[in-house]
Amino acid sequence: MVEILDPMAQHPYFGAFVMFVLTLVAFWATFLLQRFVSRKLAKKRGDKLKTAPYECGPIPIKQPSKISHQFYIIAVLFVLFDVEVIFMIPWALEYRNLGILGFIEMLAFIGLLVVGFLFAWKRGALSWQDNK
Repeated sequence: MVEILDPMAQHPYFGAFVMFVLTLVAFWATFLLQRFVSRKLAKKRGDKLKTAPYECGPIPIKQPSKISHQFYIIAVLFVLFDVEVIFMIPWALEYRNLGILGFIEMLAFIGLLVVGFLFAWKRGALSWQDNK
């Protein structure tokens, strides 16, 4: 029987760590091998027939890549208020144990949400049209 003197190798998760490292090495080796083989075997032809739409459909045209910043602002506000509402679920489940102090804290939280919503509304962040 061989006794391992290294204290790191005697850790209960040492085997899992070794498997993790071996998995990463195997993944990268497989990835690099398939990339090398595919580049050597693939035929690189860029003729018109290859890039044309198949059988039907309109010819693809390049669309302008301008997206209004309003979509971004609406999305961020939605995520913000959606996450804030999710914070109310644990409060509602523990409402009886929190007492009056928990109720007052939730009123302050809702008040801050309303102030944030009114601020965004007054600044025009919720309108779809550009107000330039």
